[in-house]
Amino acid sequence: MSIEVVVPTLPESVADATLVTWHKKAGDIVLKDENLVDLETDKVVLEVPALVDGILADVIEAEGAIVLSGQLIGRIEPGDVAAASPETEESKPEAPTLPVEKNSGSSAALSPAVRKLVAEHGLDTSTISATGKGGRITKTDILSHIKNQSSAVAAPARAAPASTPAKAAAAAQMPVLPSSDRAEQRVPMTRLRAKVAERLIQAQQNTAMLTTFNEVNMQPIMDIRAKYKDLFIKTHDTKLGFMSFFVKASVESLKLFPSVNASVDEQDIIYHGYYDIGIAVSSPRGLVVPVLRDADLKNFAAIESGITEYGMKARDGNLGLDDLMGGTFTITNGGIFGSMMSTPILNPPQSAILGMHAINQRVMVENGEMVIRPMMYLALSYDHRIIDGKEAVSFLVTIKDFLEDPARLLLNV
Repeated sequence: MSIEVVVPTLPESVADATLVTWHKKAGDIVLKDENLVDLETDKVVLEVPALVDGILADVIEAEGAIVLSGQLIGRIEPGDVAAASPETEESKPEAPTLPVEKNSGSSAALSPAVRKLVAEHGLDTSTISATGKGGRITKTDILSHIKNQSSAVAAPARAAPASTPAKAAAAAQMPVLPSSDRAEQRVPMTRLRAKVAERLIQAQQNTAMLTTFNEVNMQPIMDIRAKYKDLFIKTHDTKLGFMSFFVKASVESLKLFPSVNASVDEQDIIYHGYYDIGIAVSSPRGLVVPVLRDADLKNFAAIESGITEYGMKARDGNLGLDDLMGGTFTITNGGIFGSMMSTPILNPPQSAILGMHAINQRVMVENGEMVIRPMMYLALSYDHRIIDGKEAVSFLVTIKDFLEDPARLLLNV
């Protein structure tokens, strides 16, 4: 009896998905939990794994098709594929040969989830400490190894791992122009790009958006980072960056100005008693905003670890729908690309967004003397329907005060 390959259940906010890539073709051998197809929604790329070992007997929906929750897209004929010939297996780029695993004796001892991570990151399992039963490598062992390797980002260049769904989806949209001097090529928007465009227009048309600016002296934070960065890494196994200070300063300021943490629902204002901070990060598919939930309950280390994890998941195309849902306030950092000043656009239904920018050495006047300080421009875009100008300016000044005197964040004063 054949096993149906169907589109997984999509959230209520996602109407349909685009079938981006089949990683197998009809007649190919498939292994249980092996990724068969990538589905692109307007938020993330979803993987559809095989439920059993067998042969992909039928591909019903072709690449580019629009599919719905529960829709049939293929069939698998289950069977024992252990006896497949070596030539057949070696011809399949989707099932790369893994290095022999010293701790378990063979790559076959690895679970499907571990095999997938090893293949994606091009890891040598002989260098990974195993904590599983019988000396097996677990998924936790893999994630810890990736986190602890400072060269993990450079590893793909050496090991040439398989491309991730996000990179595959982005690459599919890259135009290949002919050599003509006046060449043109028309390509459809990705689902994510189309959704971003829709939300930006929505923000412009349905909100009374204004932006206020200020500047912050980053010297106190830079001094703290320089003094404690090594001890922080040693203690918490994560780097101390700037973003945790901005998240903390934003949360404490939101507590003082509840309307900035609110949202509009038709004729009502919804005041949120929690602080879920969206962190805008770049991915191969475009800008995404994963949400750091209950940021007010997290310390600096937890915030930094959460942001680092989201950055890795965005880069590898592993962000889930739950990672992107909700949020009461957003922070975006154009400074990492060199932006000196910009006007961030609201992320509906949120009522405000904070923009960070590049840190530049500038001449300032302190106590009547000219000094050189590392300065950053801050921008706060806000919905004037529920946030008055006085509140917006005061909120941004409060963030500035917290950042220029970060001890207040620790003392809660």
